[in-house]
Amino acid sequence: MDIVVAVLKHALIITFFVFVMMMLIDYINVMTRGRLSLIVRGGQWRQYFVASFLGATPGCLGAFLNVSFYVHGLLSFGAITAGMIATSGDEAFVMLAMFPDKALMLFGVLFLLAIGAGWLADRVAGGLKFKPCEACQLQQVHIEDAKECRCFSREEVLPLLKSIALQRLLVLLILVLFAIAILTGILGPPSWDWQRIILVTLLPIAIFITITVPEHYFREHIWEHIVKKHLWRVFLWTFGALLVIDVGLRYWNLESFVQTHMVWVLVIASLVAIVPESGPHLVFVVMFADGLVPFSVLLASSIVQDGHGMLPLLSYTLKDTVLIKLFNLVVGLGLGLIVYSFGW
Repeated sequence: MDIVVAVLKHALIITFFVFVMMMLIDYINVMTRGRLSLIVRGGQWRQYFVASFLGATPGCLGAFLNVSFYVHGLLSFGAITAGMIATSGDEAFVMLAMFPDKALMLFGVLFLLAIGAGWLADRVAGGLKFKPCEACQLQQVHIEDAKECRCFSREEVLPLLKSIALQRLLVLLILVLFAIAILTGILGPPSWDWQRIILVTLLPIAIFITITVPEHYFREHIWEHIVKKHLWRVFLWTFGALLVIDVGLRYWNLESFVQTHMVWVLVIASLVAIVPESGPHLVFVVMFADGLVPFSVLLASSIVQDGHGMLPLLSYTLKDTVLIKLFNLVVGLGLGLIVYSFGW
Protein backbone atom coordinates (compact mmCIF):
# COMPACT_ATOMS: atom_id res chain seq x y z
CA MET A 1 0.00 0.00 0.00
CA ASP A 2 2.85 2.41 0.75
CA ILE A 3 4.20 1.86 -2.77
CA VAL A 4 0.79 2.55 -4.32
CA VAL A 5 0.34 5.77 -2.33
CA ALA A 6 3.84 7.02 -3.17
CA VAL A 7 3.41 6.21 -6.87
CA LEU A 8 -0.03 7.82 -6.91
CA LYS A 9 1.38 11.06 -5.48
CA HIS A 10 4.26 11.06 -7.97
CA ALA A 11 1.94 10.38 -10.91
CA LEU A 12 -0.42 13.16 -9.84
CA ILE A 13 2.39 15.72 -9.70
CA ILE A 14 3.70 14.69 -13.15
CA THR A 15 0.18 14.80 -14.61
CA PHE A 16 -0.46 18.21 -13.04
CA PHE A 17 2.71 19.67 -14.53
CA VAL A 18 1.97 18.21 -17.97
CA PHE A 19 -1.58 19.58 -17.84
CA VAL A 20 -0.50 23.11 -16.90
CA MET A 21 2.32 23.20 -19.47
CA MET A 22 0.03 21.96 -22.25
CA MET A 23 -2.60 24.52 -21.27
CA LEU A 24 -0.02 27.32 -21.09
CA ILE A 25 1.53 26.46 -24.46
CA ASP A 26 -1.86 26.25 -26.13
CA TYR A 27 -2.92 29.53 -24.50
CA ILE A 28 0.19 31.40 -25.67
CA ASN A 29 -0.08 29.85 -29.12
CA VAL A 30 -3.66 31.06 -29.53
CA MET A 31 -3.01 34.48 -27.98
CA THR A 32 -0.07 35.02 -30.32
CA ARG A 33 -2.00 33.57 -33.29
CA GLY A 34 0.52 30.78 -33.67
CA ARG A 35 3.66 32.89 -33.24
CA LEU A 36 4.91 30.52 -30.52
CA SER A 37 5.57 28.01 -33.26
CA LEU A 38 7.83 30.54 -34.99
CA ILE A 39 9.91 31.00 -31.82
CA VAL A 40 10.52 27.28 -31.35
CA ARG A 41 10.34 26.15 -34.95
CA GLY A 42 12.56 28.85 -36.39
CA GLY A 43 14.76 26.30 -38.11
CA GLN A 44 15.93 22.84 -37.11
CA TRP A 45 19.10 24.00 -35.41
CA ARG A 46 17.09 26.32 -33.17
CA GLN A 47 14.89 23.37 -32.24
CA TYR A 48 17.94 21.26 -31.41
CA PHE A 49 19.40 24.07 -29.30
CA VAL A 50 16.18 24.83 -27.40
CA ALA A 51 15.31 21.18 -26.76
CA SER A 52 18.87 20.34 -25.69
CA PHE A 53 19.03 23.35 -23.38
CA LEU A 54 15.73 22.44 -21.72
CA GLY A 55 16.83 18.84 -21.40
CA ALA A 56 20.15 19.82 -19.83
CA THR A 57 18.43 21.69 -17.00
CA PRO A 58 18.38 19.61 -13.78
CA GLY A 59 15.32 17.51 -13.10
CA CYS A 60 12.57 16.34 -15.42
CA LEU A 61 10.67 19.60 -15.89
CA GLY A 62 12.61 20.55 -19.03
CA ALA A 63 11.93 17.12 -20.51
CA PHE A 64 8.21 17.45 -19.77
CA LEU A 65 8.20 20.82 -21.51
CA ASN A 66 9.92 19.26 -24.54
CA VAL A 67 7.21 16.60 -24.68
CA SER A 68 4.57 19.33 -24.59
CA PHE A 69 6.29 21.10 -27.49
CA TYR A 70 6.60 17.84 -29.44
CA VAL A 71 2.97 16.79 -29.10
CA HIS A 72 1.99 20.27 -30.28
CA GLY A 73 4.13 19.77 -33.37
CA LEU A 74 6.66 22.43 -32.34
CA LEU A 75 9.66 20.07 -32.29
CA SER A 76 10.89 17.58 -34.85
CA PHE A 77 11.63 13.95 -34.04
CA GLY A 78 15.33 14.77 -33.91
CA ALA A 79 14.76 17.70 -31.57
CA ILE A 80 12.76 15.68 -29.03
CA THR A 81 15.44 12.98 -29.28
CA ALA A 82 18.10 15.59 -28.56
CA GLY A 83 16.15 16.82 -25.56
CA MET A 84 15.98 13.32 -24.11
CA ILE A 85 19.71 12.74 -24.66
CA ALA A 86 20.53 15.96 -22.80
CA THR A 87 18.19 15.08 -19.91
CA SER A 88 19.75 13.61 -16.76
CA GLY A 89 16.58 13.59 -14.66
CA ASP A 90 16.75 13.89 -10.90
CA GLU A 91 20.25 12.38 -10.93
CA ALA A 92 21.47 15.84 -11.94
CA PHE A 93 20.84 17.13 -8.42
CA VAL A 94 22.69 14.19 -6.87
CA MET A 95 25.63 14.65 -9.23
CA LEU A 96 25.84 18.36 -8.48
CA ALA A 97 25.94 17.52 -4.78
CA MET A 98 28.51 14.69 -5.04
CA PHE A 99 30.86 15.93 -7.80
CA PRO A 100 29.75 19.39 -9.04
CA ASP A 101 32.72 20.08 -11.32
CA LYS A 102 32.45 16.78 -13.17
CA ALA A 103 28.67 17.07 -13.21
CA LEU A 104 28.79 20.44 -14.96
CA MET A 105 31.26 19.00 -17.45
CA LEU A 106 28.89 16.08 -18.09
CA PHE A 107 25.93 18.42 -18.63
CA GLY A 108 27.97 20.43 -21.13
CA VAL A 109 29.01 17.27 -22.98
CA LEU A 110 25.41 16.03 -23.09
CA PHE A 111 24.19 19.42 -24.36
CA LEU A 112 26.67 19.55 -27.25
CA LEU A 113 26.25 15.87 -28.01
CA ALA A 114 22.46 16.19 -28.04
CA ILE A 115 22.54 18.92 -30.69
CA GLY A 116 24.56 16.75 -33.06
CA ALA A 117 22.53 13.64 -32.24
CA GLY A 118 19.30 15.51 -32.93
CA TRP A 119 20.51 16.40 -36.42
CA LEU A 120 21.52 12.77 -37.00
CA ALA A 121 18.17 11.48 -35.71
CA ASP A 122 16.28 13.65 -38.20
CA ARG A 123 18.51 12.40 -41.01
CA VAL A 124 17.89 8.78 -39.99
CA ALA A 125 14.15 9.39 -39.61
CA GLY A 126 14.08 10.99 -43.05
CA GLY A 127 15.96 8.07 -44.59
CA LEU A 128 13.52 5.61 -43.04
CA LYS A 129 10.59 7.84 -44.07
CA PHE A 130 9.43 7.92 -40.46
CA LYS A 131 6.55 10.25 -39.63
CA PRO A 132 5.66 11.39 -36.10
CA CYS A 133 2.37 10.23 -34.64
CA GLU A 134 -0.75 11.86 -36.00
CA ALA A 135 -1.56 13.22 -32.54
CA CYS A 136 1.80 15.03 -32.44
CA GLN A 137 0.98 17.65 -35.04
CA LEU A 138 0.91 21.41 -34.73
CA GLN A 139 -2.50 22.64 -33.67
CA GLN A 140 -3.67 25.13 -36.25
CA VAL A 141 -4.91 28.43 -34.84
CA HIS A 142 -7.95 29.49 -36.79
CA ILE A 143 -8.67 33.15 -37.30
CA GLU A 144 -12.10 32.83 -35.70
CA ASP A 145 -10.49 31.25 -32.59
CA ALA A 146 -7.95 34.04 -32.34
CA LYS A 147 -10.64 36.71 -32.68
CA GLU A 148 -13.01 35.03 -30.25
CA CYS A 149 -10.34 34.30 -27.69
CA ARG A 150 -10.13 37.63 -25.97
CA CYS A 151 -8.66 35.57 -23.19
CA PHE A 152 -8.73 38.29 -20.57
CA SER A 153 -11.77 40.48 -20.87
CA ARG A 154 -13.02 42.05 -17.63
CA GLU A 155 -16.48 42.41 -19.13
CA GLU A 156 -16.75 38.68 -19.81
CA VAL A 157 -15.12 37.15 -16.73
CA LEU A 158 -17.86 38.02 -14.21
CA PRO A 159 -20.76 36.69 -16.37
CA LEU A 160 -18.75 33.48 -16.95
CA LEU A 161 -18.30 32.96 -13.22
CA LYS A 162 -21.97 33.66 -12.48
CA SER A 163 -23.11 30.98 -14.94
CA ILE A 164 -20.05 28.76 -14.70
CA ALA A 165 -20.26 25.47 -16.59
CA LEU A 166 -19.86 22.19 -14.74
CA GLN A 167 -16.64 21.29 -16.60
CA ARG A 168 -14.97 24.59 -15.75
CA LEU A 169 -16.07 24.31 -12.12
CA LEU A 170 -14.65 20.79 -11.94
CA VAL A 171 -11.25 21.89 -13.29
CA LEU A 172 -11.16 24.83 -10.85
CA LEU A 173 -11.97 22.57 -7.89
CA ILE A 174 -9.23 20.14 -8.90
CA LEU A 175 -6.71 22.99 -9.20
CA VAL A 176 -7.68 24.31 -5.77
CA LEU A 177 -7.24 20.82 -4.28
CA PHE A 178 -3.81 20.60 -5.92
CA ALA A 179 -2.92 24.00 -4.46
CA ILE A 180 -3.86 22.85 -0.96
CA ALA A 181 -2.02 19.54 -1.36
CA ILE A 182 1.18 21.18 -2.68
CA LEU A 183 1.20 24.02 -0.15
CA THR A 184 0.73 21.58 2.74
CA GLY A 185 3.34 19.15 1.44
CA ILE A 186 0.90 16.31 0.76
CA LEU A 187 1.97 16.33 -2.91
CA GLY A 188 5.31 17.33 -4.33
CA PRO A 189 8.55 18.11 -2.50
CA PRO A 190 8.15 18.25 1.30
CA SER A 191 10.42 21.30 1.60
CA TRP A 192 10.53 24.64 -0.18
CA ASP A 193 13.02 23.78 -2.90
CA TRP A 194 12.97 25.18 -6.43
CA GLN A 195 10.69 22.40 -7.68
CA ARG A 196 8.03 23.26 -5.13
CA ILE A 197 8.39 26.95 -5.95
CA ILE A 198 7.80 26.19 -9.65
CA LEU A 199 4.71 24.10 -8.86
CA VAL A 200 3.29 26.86 -6.64
CA THR A 201 4.02 29.43 -9.35
CA LEU A 202 2.19 27.37 -11.97
CA LEU A 203 -0.97 27.07 -9.87
CA PRO A 204 -2.19 30.71 -10.13
CA ILE A 205 -1.33 30.68 -13.83
CA ALA A 206 -3.50 27.60 -14.39
CA ILE A 207 -6.33 29.06 -12.29
CA PHE A 208 -6.11 32.40 -14.12
CA ILE A 209 -6.36 30.72 -17.54
CA THR A 210 -9.24 28.51 -16.42
CA ILE A 211 -11.23 31.44 -15.04
CA THR A 212 -10.65 34.02 -17.78
CA VAL A 213 -10.78 32.17 -21.12
CA PRO A 214 -14.07 32.30 -23.06
CA GLU A 215 -16.43 29.33 -22.99
CA HIS A 216 -15.61 28.33 -26.56
CA TYR A 217 -11.90 28.26 -25.85
CA PHE A 218 -12.30 26.35 -22.59
CA ARG A 219 -14.61 23.75 -24.12
CA GLU A 220 -12.66 23.13 -27.34
CA HIS A 221 -9.04 23.61 -26.24
CA ILE A 222 -8.90 22.69 -22.55
CA TRP A 223 -11.77 20.29 -21.91
CA GLU A 224 -12.20 18.44 -25.20
CA HIS A 225 -8.56 18.36 -26.30
CA ILE A 226 -6.38 18.37 -23.18
CA VAL A 227 -8.60 16.86 -20.46
CA LYS A 228 -10.73 14.34 -22.35
CA LYS A 229 -8.27 13.35 -25.06
CA HIS A 230 -4.89 13.35 -23.32
CA LEU A 231 -4.87 13.95 -19.58
CA TRP A 232 -6.35 10.67 -18.39
CA ARG A 233 -3.93 8.72 -20.59
CA VAL A 234 -0.99 10.69 -19.23
CA PHE A 235 -2.02 9.79 -15.69
CA LEU A 236 -2.71 6.10 -16.36
CA TRP A 237 0.54 5.55 -18.29
CA THR A 238 2.55 7.40 -15.66
CA PHE A 239 0.92 5.64 -12.71
CA GLY A 240 1.17 2.21 -14.34
CA ALA A 241 4.81 2.59 -15.35
CA LEU A 242 5.89 3.92 -11.96
CA LEU A 243 4.01 1.18 -10.13
CA VAL A 244 5.55 -1.64 -12.18
CA ILE A 245 9.03 -0.16 -11.76
CA ASP A 246 8.76 0.44 -8.02
CA VAL A 247 7.37 -3.03 -7.33
CA GLY A 248 10.12 -4.56 -9.46
CA LEU A 249 12.83 -2.63 -7.66
CA ARG A 250 11.44 -3.61 -4.26
CA TYR A 251 11.88 -7.33 -5.01
CA TRP A 252 14.96 -7.19 -7.27
CA ASN A 253 18.21 -5.84 -5.85
CA LEU A 254 19.47 -4.02 -8.91
CA GLU A 255 22.63 -2.69 -7.27
CA SER A 256 23.75 -6.15 -6.14
CA PHE A 257 23.08 -7.57 -9.60
CA VAL A 258 25.21 -4.90 -11.28
CA GLN A 259 28.09 -5.28 -8.87
CA THR A 260 28.31 -9.03 -9.54
CA HIS A 261 28.51 -8.42 -13.31
CA MET A 262 31.10 -5.65 -13.48
CA VAL A 263 32.45 -6.84 -16.85
CA TRP A 264 29.15 -5.92 -18.41
CA VAL A 265 28.54 -2.85 -16.28
CA LEU A 266 28.55 -0.42 -19.20
CA VAL A 267 26.07 -2.49 -21.17
CA ILE A 268 23.94 -3.03 -18.09
CA ALA A 269 24.02 0.71 -17.31
CA SER A 270 22.75 1.49 -20.81
CA LEU A 271 20.03 -1.15 -20.67
CA VAL A 272 18.87 -0.14 -17.20
CA ALA A 273 18.75 3.45 -18.47
CA ILE A 274 15.86 2.42 -20.72
CA VAL A 275 13.70 2.28 -17.58
CA PRO A 276 11.72 5.55 -17.33
CA GLU A 277 12.59 6.10 -13.67
CA SER A 278 15.28 8.05 -11.84
CA GLY A 279 15.99 5.59 -9.02
CA PRO A 280 17.90 2.77 -10.79
CA HIS A 281 20.37 5.12 -12.44
CA LEU A 282 21.52 6.52 -9.11
CA VAL A 283 23.43 3.25 -8.62
CA PHE A 284 25.83 4.23 -11.37
CA VAL A 285 26.06 7.82 -10.13
CA VAL A 286 27.16 6.61 -6.70
CA MET A 287 29.52 4.03 -8.20
CA PHE A 288 31.15 6.76 -10.29
CA ALA A 289 31.45 9.05 -7.27
CA ASP A 290 33.14 6.22 -5.37
CA GLY A 291 35.51 5.54 -8.25
CA LEU A 292 34.06 2.10 -8.95
CA VAL A 293 33.19 2.79 -12.59
CA PRO A 294 34.79 5.09 -15.19
CA PHE A 295 33.27 8.18 -16.80
CA SER A 296 32.22 6.16 -19.85
CA VAL A 297 29.67 4.23 -17.78
CA LEU A 298 28.13 7.42 -16.40
CA LEU A 299 28.10 8.97 -19.87
CA ALA A 300 26.37 5.98 -21.47
CA SER A 301 23.79 5.86 -18.69
CA SER A 302 23.12 9.60 -18.90
CA ILE A 303 22.68 9.53 -22.68
CA VAL A 304 20.13 6.72 -22.64
CA GLN A 305 18.19 7.62 -19.51
CA ASP A 306 15.85 10.59 -19.24
CA GLY A 307 14.38 10.29 -15.76
CA HIS A 308 10.60 10.48 -15.96
CA GLY A 309 10.76 12.70 -19.02
CA MET A 310 9.55 10.04 -21.45
CA LEU A 311 6.51 8.93 -19.43
CA PRO A 312 4.05 11.60 -20.72
CA LEU A 313 4.98 10.75 -24.33
CA LEU A 314 3.83 7.16 -23.77
CA SER A 315 0.26 8.39 -23.51
CA TYR A 316 0.50 9.87 -27.00
CA THR A 317 2.56 7.40 -28.98
CA LEU A 318 4.26 4.16 -28.04
CA LYS A 319 5.95 3.98 -31.44
CA ASP A 320 7.73 7.33 -31.15
CA THR A 321 8.74 6.58 -27.57
CA VAL A 322 10.28 3.23 -28.50
CA LEU A 323 12.15 4.70 -31.49
CA ILE A 324 13.58 7.55 -29.40
CA LYS A 325 14.73 5.08 -26.75
CA LEU A 326 16.29 2.76 -29.34
CA PHE A 327 18.15 5.62 -31.01
CA ASN A 328 19.45 6.90 -27.68
CA LEU A 329 20.45 3.37 -26.67
CA VAL A 330 22.55 2.99 -29.82
CA VAL A 331 24.17 6.40 -29.27
CA GLY A 332 24.79 5.75 -25.58
CA LEU A 333 26.24 2.28 -26.06
CA GLY A 334 28.35 3.34 -29.03
CA LEU A 335 29.85 6.44 -27.47
CA GLY A 336 30.21 4.74 -24.10
CA LEU A 337 32.27 1.93 -25.63
CA ILE A 338 34.38 4.40 -27.62
CA VAL A 339 35.13 6.52 -24.55
CA TYR A 340 35.80 3.35 -22.53
CA SER A 341 38.32 2.20 -25.13
CA PHE A 342 40.34 5.36 -24.40
CA GLY A 343 40.45 4.36 -20.74
CA TRP A 344 38.03 7.02 -19.51
